Amino acid sequence: MMRSERGSSRLYGMMLMLTAVVVLLDQFTKFWAVSALSDGERVAVIPPLIHFRLLYNPGAAFSIGTGTTWVFALAAAGAVVGILYTARRLASRGWALVLGLLLGGAVSHLGDRLFREPGFARGHVVDFIDYGVFVGNVADIALTCGCAALVLLSLRGVSLAKEPGEESA
Repeated sequence: MMRSERGSSRLYGMMLMLTAVVVLLDQFTKFWAVSALSDGERVAVIPPLIHFRLLYNPGAAFSIGTGTTWVFALAAAGAVVGILYTARRLASRGWALVLGLLLGGAVSHLGDRLFREPGFARGHVVDFIDYGVFVGNVADIALTCGCAALVLLSLRGVSLAKEPGEESA
């Protein structure tokens, strides 16, 4: 195996490990929220900024597109496939971090869409962290941080992928 392939493999593995951490943390906290919170009840965490409040979101942010949950399931599946394909030639730890956060958020939301009530590809995402303007979850935080880091890496000109035959950085 060439040195650049080992570097890519190591970065890909790092991305997958972060993905697993995000998915497990998100699903664990959602399990906790469903078992500990009553639907709609607000529990102060850092008043008045953050509360816990259990909601089931059939749509996207701010419950946009509530009647088209299956579209969000397809979009999440497409994001998962796209990230896994793109990450095959990762060139930096920064991009491994970004793609791990994005992949973790997308996989966790896809799992909600596929396996939660009311049914396959129509499931509602569990939201429970109330920021006042909107209610989200750990996957949303990972997606938001991943997008912000993606913009920063792009603005800095950090290369996402190695060109074929290029050595690992």
